[in-house]
Amino acid sequence: MKLLLATFLTIISLTSCIEKKEISSYNSENWSKRAINISAKDSLEYGKSYLSVYSEIYSISEHRKHGLTAMVSLRNTSDTDTIYLLKSEYYDTHGVSIRTYFNEPIYLAPLETTEIIIDELDVTGGTGSNFIFEWKVPKDCPEPLFEGIMNSTKGQQGLSFTTHAVRIK
Repeated sequence: MKLLLATFLTIISLTSCIEKKEISSYNSENWSKRAINISAKDSLEYGKSYLSVYSEIYSISEHRKHGLTAMVSLRNTSDTDTIYLLKSEYYDTHGVSIRTYFNEPIYLAPLETTEIIIDELDVTGGTGSNFIFEWKVPKDCPEPLFEGIMNSTKGQQGLSFTTHAVRIK
């Protein structure tokens, strides 16, 4: 009995030291503090952009995959105007919606940047995940810039690459 108790206590003490990791950076508080009401009277131009991201990539063969951390950068490229992001939706390889990060307008001040982080352990997007962003900008204002930066490090090896959004509407 003493041996069983000692074994049990050893297992509990070892497992309590294991670092617990979050799977996604989704936190609605990040977006609610940026919420803004856009008047229908505002003369804003509408746009929609597509950004490819990779939560995992193939490694060695089609039977082995490697998880990646994805940082999605949302940037206001105007040095004078505030822009408005209306919606950010994340889709998996099959085009199925995984999550909506915000579905109400948020603002980005001139030259401001905000990010969405997809943890390396969150591979729900797969090898062909993507985002659709809807946005509005004042007339003659530059379009927002959406970039994906994927990376991973293991030991002394590192892997990183970027993707850039394309306007689809």
